[in-house]
Amino acid sequence: MSELEIMEKEIAALLHHYGINAYAQTILGKWIAHESLKMNHLYQDLGLKSRTEMGKFMKKNYPLLAGKKPKDKLWKKFLYDKIGKIAPACASCDDQFNCFSCLVSEMSA
Repeated sequence: MSELEIMEKEIAALLHHYGINAYAQTILGKWIAHESLKMNHLYQDLGLKSRTEMGKFMKKNYPLLAGKKPKDKLWKKFLYDKIGKIAPACASCDDQFNCFSCLVSEMSA
C-alpha cells in the first residue's frame, strides 16, 4: 500500500469517527479523504465556493471535529495534523504563511 493510500485511509477513519451519521461516516468521509490528496485547497477540491462554505459543511457533518479546529488553520492542514502527516499539497501551497501552525513553512524558514 502506498503512502498516499495510507493517508487516504487514515483521513477516512478520522472522518468516520466524527461523522454525525452513517452517510457522513462512510460516503462523505471516503469522498473527502480521496479529495484531500489533491493539490488545491480542500474546499476547492470538494467543489465548494469558499472556506466559509467548507466550514459550514464540516460543522453540519462533523460537528465535534469542527469544534476542535483552530479558526486560523485550514481544513486540509487540520485533518492531516490530526493523523500526524503532512498533506501532499502542503509543500507547494501558496498559503503556508496564512495557515496556523504550518510545519512546512516553519521547516523552510
